[in-house]
Formats: sequence, C-alpha cells, structure tokens
Amino acid sequence: MIEVIANKDDFKKFVEDIQNSDIYKEPLGFGICRVDRGQKNHDIVLQATFPIVNWKENLASAAIFLKALNESGCNVDKNESEAVFDINREFVDNCLNAFAPYITQAKGSAHKNVQIIKYLDSVIDFECDRYKVVFIFEDEAPKSVESVYLKLYALSLGKAPLRSLNLNGAFGVLKNVAWSGNTPIELEWLRENELELKLSNEYPVIDSVDKFPRFLQHIIPADNTRILDSSKVRFGAQLGAGTTVMPGASYINFNAGTLGSAMVEGRISSSAVVGEGSDIGGGASILGVLSGTSGNPISIGKNCLLGANSVTGIPLGDGCIVDAGIAVLEGTKFYMSEKDFEEIKKANPNWDTSYKEFFKGRELAGLNGLHFRQDSTTGVMKVFRSNKEVKLNEELH
Repeated sequence: MIEVIANKDDFKKFVEDIQNSDIYKEPLGFGICRVDRGQKNHDIVLQATFPIVNWKENLASAAIFLKALNESGCNVDKNESEAVFDINREFVDNCLNAFAPYITQAKGSAHKNVQIIKYLDSVIDFECDRYKVVFIFEDEAPKSVESVYLKLYALSLGKAPLRSLNLNGAFGVLKNVAWSGNTPIELEWLRENELELKLSNEYPVIDSVDKFPRFLQHIIPADNTRILDSSKVRFGAQLGAGTTVMPGASYINFNAGTLGSAMVEGRISSSAVVGEGSDIGGGASILGVLSGTSGNPISIGKNCLLGANSVTGIPLGDGCIVDAGIAVLEGTKFYMSEKDFEEIKKANPNWDTSYKEFFKGRELAGLNGLHFRQDSTTGVMKVFRSNKEVKLNEELH
C-alpha cells in the first residue's frame, strides 16, 4: 500500500523513484474512463468516455497510476503496446494517498487527474465495474475499445495531429450499436426486447446505428466553432477554432477535419485535412484514401475554395480554386497555356518540370495558386494561375 505522501516535495521525489523503477514505462497517452457495457452481454464494452485525456503530458499522474496498479496486484506488461485495467477500491485508495498534497485543492484546479480520483472515491464502492484506467505505450493498431476511444479523443481534442495515429483495425474492435442520445444500445438486446419495449411505449429514440458516436457526444468545441447538425461530424474528427459546419450535404469523418477557421458545406472524407481560411462549398467532396486517391491522403491548403458539387482527388496548395461541378482527379488531364505555366512556376519555384500543354492532376498535386475550370464551349478541362483571393466572412468565423 502506498503510504500517505506528506507534501509536494515528497510527492516529487516519490514520482522520480517510480519513473526510475522497473514498473514504469512512459506512456504516449493515458486516462481514466467510464465505460458503457452491453445490456445483454455485460462483458462487452460499447463506449468509453474520458473526462480528461493525457497525451504526452502529466507523466507524474501516469507514474502514480502505474504504481497504484502495481500495489493493487496488477502488473503492466511493458512489452505490450497498451494496457487496460478495471479500477477497484484498492487502486483508488493508493492514488488518494499518493495525491494527498493536492487533494484539498479547490475544484477546477489544474490537477484534473486528482479531481477524477476524488470523484471515484465517492462512487467506486457501488460502481466497481464502470471505470477503467487505460495506457497507450506504443502507437500500434489498437486492441481494445478503450484504446480506440483514447486515440479518437486525442485527435478530436487536437492533442494529436490528424493522420498521426495508427487506427488500423479500429472498425473491427468497435461494436456496431444503436445510439440513443449518448447511450449506446446493444442491437442484440434491442431485438430480444423489441416486443416488450414497443408494447410498453419504452422503445428508445434511435438517432443512428454506427460504430462511432458523434463528435458532440464527447467533445466541447471552441466558442467560435459552430456545428449546425450534430450528425454531420463524427467522433475522431478535428475542428479548428472558427470552423462552421452547415447542415445539408456537409460531413466530416473521423481522422479528418480543419486546421483553423473554415466553412464546411461539403464532405471531408476520412484522412482529408483542410487548411485555415478555406471554403468547402455545398455538396463538394474531398476524396478519402479509399475513394480514388491511390491511398494518398489529401490536404487542402489555406484560403482555398472548392465550388459547389465539385470533387477533389489530389492535394491542393494554398489559394486554389476548383470551380463548381467539376472533378479534379489524379488522372484528369488539364490544359495549361504557356503564359499560365510561367505564372504558376513563379508561385511554385520548387516545381521541377517543363512546359507541356496537358498535365494530369497528379502532376499538379500540392501546387499553390491553381484555378481549375472546364471550358463551357469546348468542354476542355483547364488549369491556370488564380487571380482571386478566397476570404471568409469574418463575422461568421
């Protein structure tokens, strides 16, 4: 059992001793979560809610949690990429003793992990199977629902950059459930109880059936960020402050999003990233890695405009425009005049190529200042140096 730590200096020394011991391994991310279990299959975890996500930070708390687990008889295998343990009274008491110098601090202090332990102290005796402590040591394919959620939190909170985490196999780990508000409901349980639920008028309102919850079920966005329809943003998406997501044809998938103020009225597929100041027009689509980009994730630069119902399948640099209704794909051929070639070269001095009349989309990937258009009389797809400035309405962002 961890003895009560008397003061902050002793706490610091205690943490250093743990970090120099055999039980410690520095985590990439960790946290304590509340889990929703299956209504029929209680051993199945449907969802994990993390009130705080520690990502490459708060390593003193990580050391205390690992020591508390060890004192509770739970040994963390340091050869594994992740670790998930049920929380019991013994774990909580060990943490309380270690955090003693901080326990009396007011609610809302910087020590949020301490606040969580204080809360668990009041509920753990009658909710002993509701809480888990989770560690991710290596960024490998997730093995548990809890680790998938921890990574999705890290992305949505902006603690990890988009496309930086290994989510391979996440769909196979998560369960497909019916979402009623914030509550996941096991489909098998619904089927077995359908008659009684409907006859008693207790059948739940089902908002969606999916393996992922919605962004707003777990994340509080920045004050100047607007999401006009909660179904339009999936958990694991990342929204830069000032982003507006309109209803209708808009959608932002997990591991995708915006890096600053942006207007989103179209679809941002998984792994697609949109730069600050860009406008994704109504019904416009940015292709994902599984939809025609040869597996290459797409980035849209700053101050770009994707016109209504356009399709973009190549990365774009800053200040690009794709006219409404056209598709800019890797294999699409675009006519370029010699004059525009010289202007585009000036805007992209590292573009190492010679002039030719037609360029495929993949040859233009990532260039700044391009304007894509289809000639309305000949049908020829053209690209030229953009002379328009894309600027969002400051009052809306």
